[in-house]
Amino acid sequence: MPISDSTREQLDELVARYPRPRSALMPMLHLLQSIEGEVTPDGIGACADAAGVSAAEATAVASFYTMYKRRPGATHHIGVCVNTMCGLLGGDAVYDALAQRLGVGHDQATEDGAFWLERIECQAACTHAPVMTVDWEFMDDVTPSSAVDVVDRLARGEEVASTRGPVIRDWRASERTLAFPEDGLAGEGTPVDAKMLAGLAVAKERGMAAPGVPDPAPTAGPEATA
Repeated sequence: MPISDSTREQLDELVARYPRPRSALMPMLHLLQSIEGEVTPDGIGACADAAGVSAAEATAVASFYTMYKRRPGATHHIGVCVNTMCGLLGGDAVYDALAQRLGVGHDQATEDGAFWLERIECQAACTHAPVMTVDWEFMDDVTPSSAVDVVDRLARGEEVASTRGPVIRDWRASERTLAFPEDGLAGEGTPVDAKMLAGLAVAKERGMAAPGVPDPAPTAGPEATA
């Protein structure tokens, strides 16, 4: 499908935010997903034109990162971390329960287009393992039953709040935020909790502090070799 003039204007707006046009490629691809629901060949061409790179270079970015989908996405994206920490603490069991509930496998969407399920290697939230994300918002310390409950509530159209962020919207809305972060939701939820600060609390109780940074070695100037 041809890319609209409105979308091209937004792509140009993203390019204008960066010192080098090619630096806007990733936000532009997220923008395309928020509008088109996927990264299409026409979309890649539009990004390449806006960034001043070849279509091959834009395709390399779109095909390297798993967040970019080359076929229509779903209303909600469910990502389950199965990396070491989450896997040891139950991430695989969470994934298996969701796969059974949704009737799909890795990187697949349900027939009704409501959910997309994906195994993810790391979501940078080991403190709250096992973790899953819904439309890239954190759901911490999940169990197989609590993860399925989240999906059930979303399927019923109920409001679901993320653990450390805003109320879940949908995948396209989150994709737009990844392109244009100023969505007014940065203050929603509790981004940092006591569990995340446990190490800092213990350090303060024990009077511990990180060692100071040593002064850099003096640089030899002309006078040093005279």
